Amino acid sequence: MSETQEIQRLEALFAAAQRVGIVVHTHPDGDAVGSGVALLEYLRRCRGVQARLLLPDPVAPYLRFLLPADGVLTASAAPGSAEAWLASCDLVCCLDMNAFSRAGGLEAALRGSRARKVLVDHHQHPDRDSFDLVFSETQVSSASELLYQVLLALPGAGSAERLPLQVLTPLMTGMTTDTNNFAKSVFPSTLRMASELLAAGVDRDAILEALYHNYRENRFRAMGRYLDEMLHITEEGVAYAVLRRGFFDRFGLQDGETEGFVNLPLGIDRVRLSVFLREDEGHFRVSLRSKPGVSASRLAAEAFHGGGHECAAGGKLHFPQDIPSPDLAEDYIETMTARFMRNPAPSDTV
Repeated sequence: MSETQEIQRLEALFAAAQRVGIVVHTHPDGDAVGSGVALLEYLRRCRGVQARLLLPDPVAPYLRFLLPADGVLTASAAPGSAEAWLASCDLVCCLDMNAFSRAGGLEAALRGSRARKVLVDHHQHPDRDSFDLVFSETQVSSASELLYQVLLALPGAGSAERLPLQVLTPLMTGMTTDTNNFAKSVFPSTLRMASELLAAGVDRDAILEALYHNYRENRFRAMGRYLDEMLHITEEGVAYAVLRRGFFDRFGLQDGETEGFVNLPLGIDRVRLSVFLREDEGHFRVSLRSKPGVSASRLAAEAFHGGGHECAAGGKLHFPQDIPSPDLAEDYIETMTARFMRNPAPSDTV
């Protein structure tokens, strides 16, 4: 199917839709929230469609400025309402996730839905068989950038100026966070998008103020402890930290307040890979970041039941399934990364 045919099919689906459910991945980051809110506002403001954004988990405090006053359901807080909305939809759009399994508690409802399903995602290995229409591109900065390109291609759009700021602002936010404020995964199309959004009136300064200048003091106290006492660096150039529940309790940290910690060790010259573990119920949530030539995605798949981009990936480490006890997480990391760093290249070059 050509790109033109895909856009024509999407236009037909939007034109016929009466109720739309928008779903993003569990523990939604800036790109998930940004792309989700942008599509919600587009459908409501530009198409007059009833739509709801369904978040598997609560949004981190630093992203709440993006949320509209209504139209957003958090599934973990109101699972019945979220599942009922999905069951009533004639169209479901999944953003920033490559498979239903990334939707956490909404996975079963997605699989059971009889609605037509559309995917807009920039991760590797999309589950195409689960969707009626797929927009998948890895050579973009973010799902927000890909959604921007898709929206511009639809009839009646054509340029950023023809879309409301309620659509453009979350798109700029999602792209900004997924590039770590233009520090990674930046393509020519990314800079064109930023320029076009600025020309259309998006207030980037306000976005940066909301994203990076509104943290609680707790975050910085915790960051100092993380860098001073929790961070370890192996002979192979792997920086890692395992943050147990007690760490979060001590500093009173909320979900999302350690966002970006995994990136910090990459500023050290000898560090080639950063591994960040956060304890959750029965498992660790794993974040991986790497410098070019080291495949974070491959390590995530081989050691942490996960995946993602070559230099930014994630997964989980379960106990007692993967390790007998959470106390053994550091030993597991050192063993697995020592083996991996003997040949850390992407799998297609191994």
